[in-house]
Amino acid sequence: MLVAFSVTPIGVGDSVGDAVAEAVRVVRASGLPNRTDAMFTTVEGEWDEVMAVVKQAMDAVAAVAPRVSLSLKADVRPGVTGALTAKVEHIERVLGES
Repeated sequence: MLVAFSVTPIGVGDSVGDAVAEAVRVVRASGLPNRTDAMFTTVEGEWDEVMAVVKQAMDAVAAVAPRVSLSLKADVRPGVTGALTAKVEHIERVLGES
């Protein structure tokens, strides 16, 4: 499955980058395939392992913020692996054919 999620610390002032970096640190340490962009971090793996990483990332932000907002979107396709890169590669191939 793929899970795209975003954690937003609330009540830490205007700059949230340091707190968000702690969430990304947790994701990268998980060893699961992942990608971070300006809005979301996407993680690929089995349900239990991905959800555990999301919880750990949220907990890392909650350790430095009095309130945390979590947005999450999941693509659940049992037995599919490599979707994190395959989806983007497909789009790039189509665009290259234009």
